[in-house]
Amino acid sequence: MENNFAAYAVSLPMMIAGVAGSVFPALPGVVLVWAGMLAFFLLDKNNELSVTFLVIQAVLTLSSYAADYLITVWGIKRFGGSKAAAAGAVIGMLAVFVIGPFGIILGPLAGAVAGELLAGNQYRQALKSGVGSFVGFLFTMIYRLAICGIMLTCFALEVIF
Repeated sequence: MENNFAAYAVSLPMMIAGVAGSVFPALPGVVLVWAGMLAFFLLDKNNELSVTFLVIQAVLTLSSYAADYLITVWGIKRFGGSKAAAAGAVIGMLAVFVIGPFGIILGPLAGAVAGELLAGNQYRQALKSGVGSFVGFLFTMIYRLAICGIMLTCFALEVIF
């Protein structure tokens, strides 16, 4: 570890911030964990990580982004939402770029409600779809935390063994 002080000093804070970002939408969670691994790979003097390892971790990182959309849509469908609600929620995810970190929570919820209302559905059903998008967000957060846990466990095993 002494030879790799710079690798650890740069990568570990990024990975810790990544885990926090899996819960708080202000940070790009899983991407920061992967970026921390990339930083470790670039700074590591002992060559403890391989390119193959980084590619596998990148695939896990990309799966977290796919899950953001798919699990949100699942939550909407689970609460009886329509395709319009699902489309509204996906469009609403772009609110993160307009209103900041809380847009990732409020955008899909508002988008699902708006999608249902624009499709001519009742206000009650629109609210159910909005709740479904929020439930989907919660499950996505759990998924991202699990992916971070898997990635960090693999990293620890690679570096230790």
